[in-house]
Amino acid sequence: MPAHWQVLPLKHWVKINNAVLPETTDDGFEFNYIDIGSVCAADLSAKPRRIQFGAAPSSARRIIRSGDTIISTVRTYLKAIWHANNIRGNFIASTGFAVLTPRKNTLPKFVSYLVKEQRFIDRATSESTGTTYPTIAESRLGAIYISHPPLHEQTAIVRYLDYAGHRIRKCIRAKKRLIKLLDEKKQAIIHNAVTRGLDPDVPLKDSGVEWLGKVPAHWEIARLRNVVEMRVSNVNKHVIEGETPVRLCNYVDVYKNSIIHHQMEFMRATATSEEIKRFHLKKNDVLITKDSETWDDIGVPALVGKTAPDLVLGYHLALLRPYTHKIASSYLFYILASKGMSYQFHVGAKGVTRYGLSHAEIKSVRLLLPPLSEQTAIAKYLDKTITAIDAAAARTRREIKLLREYQTRLISDAVTGKINVRKAAEKLPNETKKYESFGNADDAMTDDDDATEDLHVVPESSKL
Repeated sequence: MPAHWQVLPLKHWVKINNAVLPETTDDGFEFNYIDIGSVCAADLSAKPRRIQFGAAPSSARRIIRSGDTIISTVRTYLKAIWHANNIRGNFIASTGFAVLTPRKNTLPKFVSYLVKEQRFIDRATSESTGTTYPTIAESRLGAIYISHPPLHEQTAIVRYLDYAGHRIRKCIRAKKRLIKLLDEKKQAIIHNAVTRGLDPDVPLKDSGVEWLGKVPAHWEIARLRNVVEMRVSNVNKHVIEGETPVRLCNYVDVYKNSIIHHQMEFMRATATSEEIKRFHLKKNDVLITKDSETWDDIGVPALVGKTAPDLVLGYHLALLRPYTHKIASSYLFYILASKGMSYQFHVGAKGVTRYGLSHAEIKSVRLLLPPLSEQTAIAKYLDKTITAIDAAAARTRREIKLLREYQTRLISDAVTGKINVRKAAEKLPNETKKYESFGNADDAMTDDDDATEDLHVVPESSKL
């Protein structure tokens, strides 16, 4: 690092948890509450909740002021960090955060980049204790050594990283939109194939189902119960002495993968011989998510490719085993992935804080049933078409990952002096005024969301 930079523990450059909300605070006192769920690796992931002190959890104690940076002291590896830039009103963080208030000769925004530096995160993680929720004490956090440049160099680093970060996030948003468009195209192709078939000139009839409209005249409409055998798993995530070791295919495995195969990494558990017999996964089984925290995550399908003797279906999932003389497994997978089927599952889901499908709701959903030869042809067509779309989406996700890795490396190199950005910062255009006060929040938001829109943010460029 540059010879003129100082190296001292973090506590020399910031005050940690400098202000705490008193226990005697008036119950009617209102504030914006930020808990662990409000912050992710890209700053705010949700708008802070507006609540009164009387209805607030006991952990709502850390006062956040403009210029502070908060960093999670629980599960530090998640990089839950947010820079409170020119906020107005009362903001309180849970005790799961450390609030860092810059001391003299420390630029507020520079602190946020310091604690996002990968080696700082690694050090904080290694200093954490606990297995389920690794936690670092305030004293240990403050004792981590950091490099500290003079104020004018901090200013240059912040200006450069804000500018570069804006460009990177703009590129990431464009790639996210591309993925969204690819998914919409994929859904449209699947829906058209499983509701109209591959022959554009086929005679049509009214299906009698509002969301289906007209369908090929020779196709049938069947209930799911008539074409599959359904089994709902009750195998939980446990290890019990005397039971047989198994690998569990769980909710996340189905939700994140279209194809289930034996070489995936599954959770280790145990099951009885009866459970193994009933819920062992066979090739061409179709699995769906049966329960979830949100209704729109229900009914997500996955097709079992290669299996293994110890591979068993886990809890919150349903196994659909096709009657092969009625429906092809690959066609069943695609029709379950279509918007029409998703709509039926979403409407049938019941719950308030957690949603689920009853056995009857799953069995009663309606689907279109072409002749087996057409089912096979449709599935082959979709295999070829969807594979190309999925490959394009996968490439784009890899590009997003590389961009984020590049941004992480850029922050690390700049705040540790590996690269000198002073001259580059001097030449940057004034357009940085438009975005430099918003941190990285736009990277965490969807295209339609902005967690900062109600925070009354004002530009910080005059300070730089």
